[in-house]
Amino acid sequence: MSRFILPAPDRVLSTWTGWSRTHWEALADHLLDSLVPYFSPGGARVDLPGRPSRSGVVSDGLEGFARSFMLAAFRIGGVRGVGCEELIERYKRGLVAGADRDSAEAWPRLTPLAQPLVEAAAIAVSLHETREWIWDRLTSSEQEKVADWLGGFVGSRTHENNWRLFQVVSEQFLASVGAPYSQDEIDAGLDRIEEWYVGDGWYSDGYGQSFDNYIGWAMHLYPGLWARMAAATPGAKYDDRLQVYRDRLRLFLDDAVHLVGSDGAPIHQGRSLTYRMAAATPYWMGALLDATPLTPGATRRLCSGIARHFVEHGAPDERGVLTLGWYDTFLPTTQAYSGPGSPYWASKGFVGLLLPPEHAVWTEREETIPLDEADQVRAMPAPGWVIHATRHDNLVRLLNHGSDKAPVDEPEGIEPAGDPHYDRLAYSNHTGPELSAQAQLDRVDNNLALVDNAGRSSYRGRIRRIAVGERSASSWHKAWLGTDGPWQIETASVVYGGWEIRCARVDGPAGATVRSGGYPVAGRSLPTATTGKDPVWASAEANGLCSTMVGLHGYDDAAVHRDLGASAFGPHSATPYLTTTHPGEPIVLVCAVLLNRDVVSPESISASVRVVVEGNQVRLELPDGAVETVQLGQAGDAA
Repeated sequence: MSRFILPAPDRVLSTWTGWSRTHWEALADHLLDSLVPYFSPGGARVDLPGRPSRSGVVSDGLEGFARSFMLAAFRIGGVRGVGCEELIERYKRGLVAGADRDSAEAWPRLTPLAQPLVEAAAIAVSLHETREWIWDRLTSSEQEKVADWLGGFVGSRTHENNWRLFQVVSEQFLASVGAPYSQDEIDAGLDRIEEWYVGDGWYSDGYGQSFDNYIGWAMHLYPGLWARMAAATPGAKYDDRLQVYRDRLRLFLDDAVHLVGSDGAPIHQGRSLTYRMAAATPYWMGALLDATPLTPGATRRLCSGIARHFVEHGAPDERGVLTLGWYDTFLPTTQAYSGPGSPYWASKGFVGLLLPPEHAVWTEREETIPLDEADQVRAMPAPGWVIHATRHDNLVRLLNHGSDKAPVDEPEGIEPAGDPHYDRLAYSNHTGPELSAQAQLDRVDNNLALVDNAGRSSYRGRIRRIAVGERSASSWHKAWLGTDGPWQIETASVVYGGWEIRCARVDGPAGATVRSGGYPVAGRSLPTATTGKDPVWASAEANGLCSTMVGLHGYDDAAVHRDLGASAFGPHSATPYLTTTHPGEPIVLVCAVLLNRDVVSPESISASVRVVVEGNQVRLELPDGAVETVQLGQAGDAA
């Protein structure tokens, strides 16, 4: 495969990113053409190298075909097939071979809860968006075989999360072409997501507190695509639901515009991060459904920034392949269901290509997003987050007091294990949680934990919310040390610019260490580490990114934890942390948590924030003269 060269930047149309539709088409073509060597002889699978998923290599090959088919479909549909003849034939051929149960390359049949259900939805969406150029050109026999394979969805069962929408779109496609389907199952799937709607445009991905990128690239994507299918189905009723989905998407985008840096780097939080460019999905969908508060120029500026960010950081790789990882291959950031074809859900982030070249989103000049103009603080009560972002260094920080992805059906007294993609107190767009095997035992980064003499660390499993204010949020969790516990740890975050003032009330056993960790920084070389005593502080720096913890009340010591192979942002990582010894009675602790690219003076930070602790009340006098009062001791009220 020859080296990928993007078209020259268009600095007239796209002042911020230099990207136009030409760049998006070039990237899509490069990704699709680079897959050609990995197609199976009959064309029904894309057998990419890499670690297999738990579903096995045959399912993985289907995944590679289906997910890249979605990218091809957006590419074909947006230009109405012009210049895409080879691409059309490639996927038409594979479709026929895979759907034929007697073929040597027959796809696995659709069975309850199985991974092929996911890929069937991608194929259904792709067939709808390319109907004129692929489905309509199949023979009646071929159409029957495809419909028979997709028909495995009828009467089947899915997981109770975004998978319900896979059944919705698959059966709606069947309805649109006159094949057997169940209207009751379509309606039931659409009704189910109503149970997960939590307000302000936000869904949970299933029951509980599951908030991450899936809200944008699944919960808002598939209802919109379903409506496009329903519009092509004689007699289908969709107008009322579509209006609801449009209204919710508009609300969601008011928040979601704050989840990406001006450099295009999205926040590194949640599962399936290997989908990368899929982070652009909801912004494009806003334009596609005419349901966005963003101007066309701001939409393209935001989405192009995301795509450009990953391209500039090595995705796709020198082969033109999207690997299992973030920038490059990094398996700890994936899940057991992730196979070599999984990263091609990046295709969702290309849904904007369905908008024709003459659409305003492609023809209007780029416009700014909020962080281009000024620092941002955004409270998001629905997911339990506060976002604070600084313009000069392109850092977006997420303070997490509401998303844990914990199951809701465990008996009282049993705490779910923490997941580092969800249980951390904070995330950012230029750092990621440490994910090595040892790191998942140590749980240092962005965690407030009890540590016993054997080195066992407590974890933050189920997050119990207390409040979300304009620039603050609070929650508590139960801390266990093996079978000992639980103890209550209550945390409140107060934002001041790029700083988080982290206040905590910690119960625990006498003699245990209380440890509060900051952001982990990472790079290809060993991060520098610095500590100090007056005030107590620790700092780690890598690639110009500095993570600092400054004790403001109650902490006695500081250090820097190092790890290897734990971060998606580089092989060497380091996390500053503060400690004290627990006296056996609840204590109040206060520290400043910083992630920035500036020269940091811990002494100045300590001197500029006046902390007064009276019982469970913390009074913060901030450098700008503002006063914030944090009332701790509310954990029992939130139980």
